[in-house]
Amino acid sequence: MEAIKKHKGLVYPLNRTNIDTDQIIPKQFLKRIERTGFGQFLFYHWRFDDNGNKRQNFALNRKTYEGVTILLAGENFGCGSSREHAPWALLDYGFRVIIAPSFADIFYNNALKNGIIPIQLDEEQIGEWMKQAEGTSMSLDIDLINQQITDSAGNNISFHIPAYHKEKLINGWDEIALTLKHEDKISAYEVR
Repeated sequence: MEAIKKHKGLVYPLNRTNIDTDQIIPKQFLKRIERTGFGQFLFYHWRFDDNGNKRQNFALNRKTYEGVTILLAGENFGCGSSREHAPWALLDYGFRVIIAPSFADIFYNNALKNGIIPIQLDEEQIGEWMKQAEGTSMSLDIDLINQQITDSAGNNISFHIPAYHKEKLINGWDEIALTLKHEDKISAYEVR
């Protein structure tokens, strides 16, 4: 997992609530055995028509949002099934931070385990940023160490993230990396 302490990125406003994991990555694309390559299928039915052509009325397909790394969304983001493919698709597409009023519990934990920072903020603040980001390039600065977001107007917004997950993200540790920190003890136990 790639360590992340600070992140400055372009914002994509997805002003929808209850975005479920099947909308994030439809079930027909879950056949891969590796964690990569899912980004091309992100929001597939919204981004592409039945013939695989990009829908011009879906904003993520516009040049304005090329290279976005921060997603603003409505409440209950990541609801539905528990598929870990959803954060894989978001990360593979380029998103490192998702800001929403609320997340489905399983998605929230899967995002953290895969190196995405899910940030819960109040709807009013997210709504303001969504309006600013509609049709224009807007960026936010995320400081994970100090748990602060700085917007283009210089406003600083605090956010909460559990200390355990914060430490893992800052250091780029997944569960395997945490286990391997105790490799000498594991080896000693195996020898005994």
